[in-house]
Amino acid sequence: MRMRPVFRAGVLASSLVCGACALAPTDGPATRDIIAQQQSPARIEVVDVTPEVVGRMRMLDTRRTFADRFTPAPSHTDVLGRGDIVAITIWEAPPATLFGSSTDTAGSMAPAAAKATALPEQTIDSNGRLIVPFAGSVEAAGMTIPDLESTIVGRLKSKANEPQVLVRVIRNTTADVTVVGDVGSSMRVPLTPKGERLLDALAAAGGVRQPVNKVMVQITRGTQVFSMPLDAVIRDPRQNIALQAGDVVTALYQPVSFMAFGATGKNEEIGFEGQGISLAQALARSGGLLDSRADARGVFVFRLEDAASVPQTQDEALPVTADGRVPVVYRIDMKDPASMFIAQQFPMRDKDMLYVSNAPVADIQKLANLFYTVVFPAVSVGTQFR
Repeated sequence: MRMRPVFRAGVLASSLVCGACALAPTDGPATRDIIAQQQSPARIEVVDVTPEVVGRMRMLDTRRTFADRFTPAPSHTDVLGRGDIVAITIWEAPPATLFGSSTDTAGSMAPAAAKATALPEQTIDSNGRLIVPFAGSVEAAGMTIPDLESTIVGRLKSKANEPQVLVRVIRNTTADVTVVGDVGSSMRVPLTPKGERLLDALAAAGGVRQPVNKVMVQITRGTQVFSMPLDAVIRDPRQNIALQAGDVVTALYQPVSFMAFGATGKNEEIGFEGQGISLAQALARSGGLLDSRADARGVFVFRLEDAASVPQTQDEALPVTADGRVPVVYRIDMKDPASMFIAQQFPMRDKDMLYVSNAPVADIQKLANLFYTVVFPAVSVGTQFR
């Protein structure tokens, strides 16, 4: 009978511990829970990182370049547009019948006795048209300079004596690119028939204000948006692509980051350089694995991948997010010495989540702490009733 209070105290304490097991504090899923997710209805592809996986990933990375993403297209710098300012000169062979009163002399490319008339500079209006004496309103927007010259000649043929026309662009307001971001001066850079390239535009804007190895360059062309590290563009001349009218070039300082969670030295968002870092560098920058908590076999990288780049390990269709990407978890076993080399090759990407799970012994330690803070005091109280 004297043991009954002790027994009741023990039962009560045990019940409290069992309830606490389910409510024990944790900062994320255990390794076994993540692996088991592959079999759940909303499964996530879990990929063990091997040299083959890293090789495939790095091969895909080499294809994510400006040269591959933006296919060369004909330049439109010689196409006139609304707002462009042009100057028109008309020559008429002698005897001049339409522009004979002109006192301007011809240039070197005109016959000596020919008369030239230089019309005042004018802007292509909002309707895309120009006014040419005796030719009327001429559609100019969307035409090349030779086409416009031929159109004006055709309109004057029946009125002037063997007319010839020269059109010069005084100011091009439509064939330009916009350069913004972390540059010396945000500006619009006009394109010329020379064919300005990406680095030309950045140089015209005063260059970047940060070290080139920490700057990403983003090109927006129509609905396409793509980024590359600036130092990769400098190292590979193929990436210094020719720009097109309407392109927007943005220089971004250290815009990429990963997030560290779990049993690492620090849990926070960590920025990294534009040229990228490896998983080994990411682990070092997040303070490494906590020796007292970390499960070295449970180092994970959570990532949303393009469906085409996922090394699928099962036959079922992979779940896809609203923007067409697949959730993938990459797992690396840092207990394996070979993984040290693999971690140096595995590339981290923007918005990756690095997670290190707790070792099972850490959960046991939590239960031991609960025992000493809940069970042991309860038993001690029970012994007082003996």
